Amino acid sequence: MHVAAFTFGAAFAWLAFKRDLSVLGAAFSLYAAAEVVYLTYHLDWTVFLFAHTIADVLDLAAFTLVFAGAVVQVALCRPTLGVSRG
Repeated sequence: MHVAAFTFGAAFAWLAFKRDLSVLGAAFSLYAAAEVVYLTYHLDWTVFLFAHTIADVLDLAAFTLVFAGAVVQVALCRPTLGVSRG
């Protein structure tokens, strides 16, 4: 499960960086890193609480960057609205 999620995260990060979407690329990179951290617990390299705490922080940062990247893309592509004072 985590290997598949890592693969998808890394692939989407690569595609985002390829299309010059650096914020989304960073977000998907953080998501892929979180999946690697989850794997450290399943491989018995770390304890459950440590691995999931670090992975959840990385997932939260990734989610925040995806949201910020989407808002910035919409804000840059949206034409400004002219307000008439009449």
